[in-house]
Amino acid sequence: MEKIFSVTELARDLGVTPRTIRFYEDQGLISPQRAGNTRVYTHRDRARMILILRGKQLGFSLRDIKEYLDLYVVDTTQSEQLQHLVKKARERITQLEGQLQAVKTTLQELRDIERVSLETLSSRGLSAETA
Repeated sequence: MEKIFSVTELARDLGVTPRTIRFYEDQGLISPQRAGNTRVYTHRDRARMILILRGKQLGFSLRDIKEYLDLYVVDTTQSEQLQHLVKKARERITQLEGQLQAVKTTLQELRDIERVSLETLSSRGLSAETA
């Protein structure tokens, strides 16, 4: 018999809150079964939650994650799913590389401001600690 999880057990197991799991259920990303009025989650739900959490950690939108999960159900060969994943990963890489360049530019500007400010303080006989 397949192990089932309560929302509390699944949340504890994944290091999230029950509210997080209910949110993803409300978004249609997981669909737990019911045992009376109680939600019960299977290993499939747990695996989907792991993919959802990993996708969120990598910065994918819920829409991207849902598309990926939905393709898994439709395409048993997982070819479309993998092609979709490659496309989305490339888009995310491009986005992150742009953000990285923006951060590098900002850091350089801040270093320049710091350097000029320290030089100005020094020329006035002051140090950064007295400013």
